[in-house]
Amino acid sequence: MIFDTKNTKTVLLKGNYITEEDAKKAEEYAKSHDVTFLEYLLSQGLINKDLLGQAIAESFKVSYSDINSASIPAEQVLLIPEEVGKKFHVVVFAQDKKGVTVATDDPENKELLPAIQALFVGKKLKITYSLTEDITELFVHYQKPLETRFSKIIEAKGRVAPELLEEIFDDALVFKASDIHFEPQIKDVLIRFRVDGVLREAGHLPKEYYDNILNRIKVKSGMRIDEHYSAQDGSLRYEKNGVTVDMRTSIAPTVEGEKVVLRVLAAYIQGLNLADLGLSSPHQELIKVSSEKPFGMILVSGPTGSGKTTTLYSLLKILNSIDTNITTIEDPVEYKVLGVNQIQVNLQTNLTFAKGLRSIVRQDPDIILVGEIRDMETAEIAVNAALTGHLLLSTFHANDAATSIPRLIDMGVEPFLLASTLEVIVAQRLVRKICDNCRHSVTKKSTDFKTPQMKNALPYFSDKGMTFYEGKGCEICGHSGFKGRTAIFEFIQVSPALQELIAKKPTTREIWRLARKEGATSLFEDGVLKVKNGVTTIEELLRVAEPPAFTDEEKETNLANSKKEEAKKADETKDLPTTKKKTIKKKEKIEEV
Repeated sequence: MIFDTKNTKTVLLKGNYITEEDAKKAEEYAKSHDVTFLEYLLSQGLINKDLLGQAIAESFKVSYSDINSASIPAEQVLLIPEEVGKKFHVVVFAQDKKGVTVATDDPENKELLPAIQALFVGKKLKITYSLTEDITELFVHYQKPLETRFSKIIEAKGRVAPELLEEIFDDALVFKASDIHFEPQIKDVLIRFRVDGVLREAGHLPKEYYDNILNRIKVKSGMRIDEHYSAQDGSLRYEKNGVTVDMRTSIAPTVEGEKVVLRVLAAYIQGLNLADLGLSSPHQELIKVSSEKPFGMILVSGPTGSGKTTTLYSLLKILNSIDTNITTIEDPVEYKVLGVNQIQVNLQTNLTFAKGLRSIVRQDPDIILVGEIRDMETAEIAVNAALTGHLLLSTFHANDAATSIPRLIDMGVEPFLLASTLEVIVAQRLVRKICDNCRHSVTKKSTDFKTPQMKNALPYFSDKGMTFYEGKGCEICGHSGFKGRTAIFEFIQVSPALQELIAKKPTTREIWRLARKEGATSLFEDGVLKVKNGVTTIEELLRVAEPPAFTDEEKETNLANSKKEEAKKADETKDLPTTKKKTIKKKEKIEEV
């Protein structure tokens, strides 16, 4: 049974999980914003994944197995052979001497029961329902090491290069890698994946097969195969089993050979909303209010790979409607969105950010997205566009929100123009999320904060016994203790007082001092709340952000603001669903026993 919008709506209404009014709003929003009915319900917190699973299970008249709350080991998954598990989308959820409970996303499949009975002869079988994506997560246990599969392919002596490359691509997608690295060494080629922002070794490839693989990548990426001593850029598309993935290719010559890095791009933006990014309710409201203004500039700053473009596109998804003309110019176009006019920078045809932006302004846009403000010319055109009736969104390289303003002024933008156009400046960083499958609680005392960084963080926590959360490491997270990423944010809203200050060419410290008085919180403080909510660890937060170096008076203000924010967000479940919090409590009780 495939659950489309109609089926999902019927199931949720019948089980009283949502009201008729909620369903009507979801349908109207989905129709006008190019999202699904379910995406709206999830983004608004009207339902969560586990409630959805329970509702669908009820429609099948079976019980619901919450895979996220159960730590299912590899040996339990492997009780069902790979071909059976993947064919019926089924895993063993629980077992004892008398019987076996299996979880599937299609309990009505008539072939399922005979296939499972043949595997567990003489045992009582119970079939339950689990969400498709949760079952798929466990299929990582079927993955054999790359080098084992390489050996089989080489022994078979088939079409070696295509098959080796396919195995690498398949693994990258299973582990949700953002980048694939081919690094030539003296004897072999090291394959590494960047997963959740951290590089990890995936395997080694015999060097004698690398030239053929390299040529195949070059051909598929539209590059010259006879060029070995200069850098080349291109893109390729990988298609398999109905899944299409675009990759951006970069090749650079090294002393041991040509190194390849493939950036895995999303073909279409799916299920992206502000809450999922890690934005708190006050921050969501602030950016939504700013985006509803007819003109002005919203800037998102941070280093490369900090999720700036993803944040802007989640905002574009809200603004996208049939009566709004949205045009973007990017390098590259990482997300493709229906209803948005997207332009790719092309230096070969002299289509730069500045020239593309000049052209866009003549295209009668309502909203303009500039991939990045890199130079004075682009900055000036962007500011003028924001002054003349356009809402302009862009990214900018700066360490924090307050630094963005002096940097733009140094770039050549007139302070009085900047003061008139800026609406809000956002700074962000990405932190790894603790793996739900192996999360556990730990208690730390002030004496455990030994490093200088940890000691600087101590004022943001109670100096008595503090409860933190960590990941033990399991097959699901590759024994790292982390699975997925979220963002920490710093917002500065441009108020009348800040506009006056900008016109005087202020320093970063002067801007931040005023922003603090007006209620701004730092990247680190936003991260502290995520640490307390069990989303990430204190060590991971300190990896990407550090406690602000304030005076004693400012530290007291910071702590007071942090406590206020914590009190406000006590009832929020955006960062960590209620079901997850219940799971943590259950696990704590088990550990105590």
